[in-house]
Amino acid sequence: MHVCLVTETYPPEVNGVALTVQGLEQGLRRLGHRVSLVRPQPGEPGATQREDERLVPGSSLPRYPGLRFGWPAARSLQGLWQAQRPDAIYVATEGPLGWSALRCARRLGIPAASGFHTRFDQYAGRYGLGALSPLVFAWLRRFHNGANATLVPTRELAGFLRGRGFRHVELLQRAVETRLFDPSRRATELRRGWGLTDESPCLIHVGRIAPEKDLELAIRAYRAIREGQPDARFVLVGDGPARHALQRSNPDLIFAGVQRGEALAAHFASADLFLFPSRSETFGNVTLEAMASGVPTVAFDYGAAREHLRDGEHGAAVALHDERGFVDAALRLAAMPDLRRRMGRAARAAVAGSSPLDVAARFADLLASLHARNAA
Repeated sequence: MHVCLVTETYPPEVNGVALTVQGLEQGLRRLGHRVSLVRPQPGEPGATQREDERLVPGSSLPRYPGLRFGWPAARSLQGLWQAQRPDAIYVATEGPLGWSALRCARRLGIPAASGFHTRFDQYAGRYGLGALSPLVFAWLRRFHNGANATLVPTRELAGFLRGRGFRHVELLQRAVETRLFDPSRRATELRRGWGLTDESPCLIHVGRIAPEKDLELAIRAYRAIREGQPDARFVLVGDGPARHALQRSNPDLIFAGVQRGEALAAHFASADLFLFPSRSETFGNVTLEAMASGVPTVAFDYGAAREHLRDGEHGAAVALHDERGFVDAALRLAAMPDLRRRMGRAARAAVAGSSPLDVAARFADLLASLHARNAA
């Protein structure tokens, strides 16, 4: 089967959507499928175009220079897909490029699935545009209803969207690469560089450093922990528009920057408690990465935490708007190293059977069913 992936974000950009799309691409190739890719021209100088991809014009997002979006490319896509017609198309992002890809697929009679990865309606409020949230949500619904299927990572999100007029919603669960994210990657030298002893609690957050991630709440939890454990440290892995402001106001935090691959896995495994205060995720891949690394997690009870994290067994899953409960859970676990170790082992065991290749196979089956119905 020939699958064309259309995305406005892709590595070396580091975010959940980019890495999820890359994982699906790699899985499809391992299963023997042909994969082509359409994405915006990368912003970094010297980037080269692969034979199996089409680069289209794009621009950086305002106030978010690390991310890009693609301009409409209907004419380019029509020529490409007429010359090399895919069996199915997957549109991962809802920007201008994704919109033109869905329109072109309908015009050519090619079945297309979309991925619901980001709650842009919630992001609007974080950037001072809360009055536009209902309009943004209506636009998301119109976009995804233009596809033959909308793929979502959790049962919770599937039910939410179906109840609000989204049609053809399909569940495509996520997995984590447990050979990469593993407790054995814990690095004493890395911890020493952070100023930690073997007994000092290390808190970690991995993700974009941006307003929608609610990092002020994680910092509040860290401050409460430091009152009783002054040797505690908080490491933030990632980058984003809020980094410089947080660094200026919190000089004692450790900003590790963007980490990838084995370096990221070592950062995860070298921590003792993962704080994930975001309430704007559709999933949160980092929750599974922390669990696979044997690190207990404090998160709100939705997304990946609702699907995989057992409260009191793998960490703490806190009621969605209970900020005090989030801080209290972090305080409790930071003070109980034996309990953290037990939770870390249980979390690792809970995701030990996770298989990204199984997710790719399910993805291929969904697209094949769209192709078969379209052919019929």
